[in-house]
Amino acid sequence: MNHGFVKVASAIPLVKVADCQYNVEQIESLVIQAEGKGIEIICLPELSLTAYSCQDLFQQKLLLDEAEMALIHLMNSTRGLDIISIVGLPVPFRGALLNCAAVIQRGKILGLVPKTYLPNYKEFYEKRWFQSGADVPEGTVLICGQQVTVKSNLLFRTPSCTFGVEICEDVWAPIPPSSIMTLQGADIIFNLSADSDAVGKYSYLQGLLAQQSARTICGYVFCSCGYGESTQDVVFSGKGFIYENGTLLAETKRHQLQPQMLEAEIDVERLQAERRMNTTFAGCAARFTPQCSFIETERISARPFSLTRTIDPHPFVPTGKRLDERCQEIFDIQVDGLAKRIQHTGAETVVVGISGGLDSTLALLVCVGTFDKLGLNRRGIVGITMPGFGTTDRTYTNAVNLMKLLGITIREISIKEACLQHFSDIGHNADQHDVTYENSQARERTQILMDAANQMNGFVVGTGDLSELALGWATYNGDHMSMYGVNASVPKTLVRHLVSWIAERTKDESTRQTLLDIVDTPISPELTPADELGNIAQKTEDLVGPYELHDFFLYYLLRWGFRPAKIYLLARQAFGQAYDDATIRRWLRTFCRRFFAQQYKRSCLPDGPKVGSCSLSPRGDWRMPSDASARLWLKECDELG
Repeated sequence: MNHGFVKVASAIPLVKVADCQYNVEQIESLVIQAEGKGIEIICLPELSLTAYSCQDLFQQKLLLDEAEMALIHLMNSTRGLDIISIVGLPVPFRGALLNCAAVIQRGKILGLVPKTYLPNYKEFYEKRWFQSGADVPEGTVLICGQQVTVKSNLLFRTPSCTFGVEICEDVWAPIPPSSIMTLQGADIIFNLSADSDAVGKYSYLQGLLAQQSARTICGYVFCSCGYGESTQDVVFSGKGFIYENGTLLAETKRHQLQPQMLEAEIDVERLQAERRMNTTFAGCAARFTPQCSFIETERISARPFSLTRTIDPHPFVPTGKRLDERCQEIFDIQVDGLAKRIQHTGAETVVVGISGGLDSTLALLVCVGTFDKLGLNRRGIVGITMPGFGTTDRTYTNAVNLMKLLGITIREISIKEACLQHFSDIGHNADQHDVTYENSQARERTQILMDAANQMNGFVVGTGDLSELALGWATYNGDHMSMYGVNASVPKTLVRHLVSWIAERTKDESTRQTLLDIVDTPISPELTPADELGNIAQKTEDLVGPYELHDFFLYYLLRWGFRPAKIYLLARQAFGQAYDDATIRRWLRTFCRRFFAQQYKRSCLPDGPKVGSCSLSPRGDWRMPSDASARLWLKECDELG
C-alpha cells in the first residue's frame, strides 16, 4: 500500500546534438534505473531524443525519421516495464512540426502533447521551426506504427494519480496549460524543459515553479536539459525540481558533467485533501468549461514501497531563520488579539493564573507584550499563584520570581484549605487521589481567577494550549475555561520554542534564566503531591504520551485528514530510532481515543486567536459532534502491524 504517495523522477541525460541513437541509449539507461527504484513516472527534458539545440536541423527529414526510430527503440526496450516515461521529440503533424512530449508505457504511446507557447528569444526563435499546439486542430497521427492522439490538454489517469504535461515556456504564460489541467483533475504536472542559464534566472524559475505548484495545489516535476547541448550561444546547466503544493521536495545540482536522476514521492492524498478544503480551488474549477481529454494508462503491478522523503518530526516548529520569523509572527498575533479584547471590553486589568509552567508563562508574556504595546502600566496585569497539594518549590519559585521580574501585580492564594473544605462538603476522602481530587483543585483555581477578575474589573486570560485541547487534558469548567484563551491554537511543542525564543531575546539575565528553567521543567498539572524529595511526581507525558508525538498526530489528522495507517507510516519515518513501533502505535491509539472522547470540551471553548493552519475552535475551524464514534479510527489503530 502506497498511502497516496506516487514515486516520480526528473532525469537529465547526457546528449549529443542530432545524435538520436546516442541520446536514446542514455535515456534508456535512466528509465531502467528508475524502474528498478520503483518509480512510476519519469520525465526527461524537452526534445531529449534529438537534443533541444538542433536549430535548422529540425527541418531535416533524416533527423525527424531518426527521432521516430529512437522512440521505437525506447518503446521496445521498455516494453516489459510498468514505468511511464515522458520524452521529448519533434513530430510532423498536418503540415506543421510540433515540439511534443510523448507519454509511453509498455511499448505503447499513450498520447502526444504539443508545446503551446513558443519563445521568441534572439538565441532560440522556436517559431522558426515549430508551430504551437494551439494553432493546429487536435487529432491523431501515425507514428511508430500507432495512431496516437495529439492534443495540448491531455490528462493521463494511472491507478494512483492523474497527471498532465506542459513544455518549458508554457509555465511562463499568464495562464499556463497546467492551470487548466489541475482545475480539471491533474494531481501532478510534468514539465519537459530546455531552460538556458542567465544571471538571476535560476532563483526566478524556483519562485515561478513554487508559486505555480502552490496556486494549483499540485505536484510539479520540472526537467531541463543539461550537458551535451550546444553551447554556441547559451549554456544549459541541467535544472531539475520536484515541488509539492509550493514546497520543494528535491532539486538537482547544476553544471554536472554526468547524467542525473532526481526522485521523490509526491503525496497525492495530501494534495487532494487540500483541494477539498480549499473552496476557492473548487469554485474556480466550476467556472471552467472542460477542455481536457482523459487517457487511461496501463495498470501498474504491485511492488514493494518504501518512503524515502524526509518527514519533519515537528511540523509546527520550523528551523533556523524561519523559526525566529514564525515565533515573532505568532507572538504578534497573540498580542494583537488580546489588545483588541482589552480595548473592546474596557477592562482595567487582566488576571492570569501563574503556575511556573510553560503555558501560563507564555500567557503572561503575551499579557506583558500587550500592555507594553498599548502603553498600559504592567501593574494592571494581575498574576495569581495558587499553591496546592502538588505544587513544588521549583515551580512556585519560578512563578513568583517571573512575576517580580516582569513588574506585574502579584497575588498568592492557597487553594488547600478551600479544597479540604470542599472535600468535606461533598464527602470525599482527601487521601483518595482520584479524578475528583484533581479536578476539584483545577476548578477551585478557576473560581478564584474568575472572582478576582470581577473584583478588579478585569477578565481572565486562559493559558491552555492546542495540544491539551486535542487530548482533552484539561478539567471541564476548570483550566478549560477563561474569558480569552491566548494559547488556544499554539501546540505544546511550539509553546516551548516560543518561551525559549523570548528568553533569548530578553536583556535581563535573571529573567532569561528563569524562563529557561521553566522551559526545562517537566510538564505537569501538579495536582497530586510531590515525591519524597519534593520533585514533580505527576508528569503529563508519562500519563498521556510524548507531546511531540501527539502534536505530530494532531497535525496530520487535523490539517490533512489522514487515516491512522498513514499517520503511523509518517511517524515511523519522522522519528526514526527515537521511538519504537510499539510506542508509536500505543500513543497513536491513545490520541485517537482521547481526541474523539474529549470533543465536548472543545465544543464550548472560549474565544482565542488563531495563529496557524490548525485550530480547534468550534466556531469555524473544527466542527465535530461531541458524541461521534471513534470505532473506525481505533479499529485501524488496532490493525497496525
